[in-house]
Amino acid sequence: MNVLKSELPRAKAVRLEQQVEYVAGSVVSRTLAKAPGGSITLFAFDAGQELSEHTAPFDAFVQVLDGAVELTIGGERVAASAGETVLMPAGVPHAVKATERFKMLLSMVRERT
Repeated sequence: MNVLKSELPRAKAVRLEQQVEYVAGSVVSRTLAKAPGGSITLFAFDAGQELSEHTAPFDAFVQVLDGAVELTIGGERVAASAGETVLMPAGVPHAVKATERFKMLLSMVRERT
């Protein structure tokens, strides 16, 4: 049985950008939900912070909640700001750099085989 574990209150509206705080010089994350098929995680990046290039076995959807980010996906640079969403395909190298402080919701989804 697949069991979803969630950190959010059930049946209550919340503002996601208020569920994680900025910390000077840091990247902060908070996993909201996790199951065998994927996860949903909030991140808060201070300006200039980054995640170096890596790959993941999941499609990753970056939904920018606040601020702006530069993603590098398969060698292509993609700028995104609050209100925009970018798909980073599974198995494709990607990196994340905060061009200003920003918050994102990262939803990782594994394709069923």
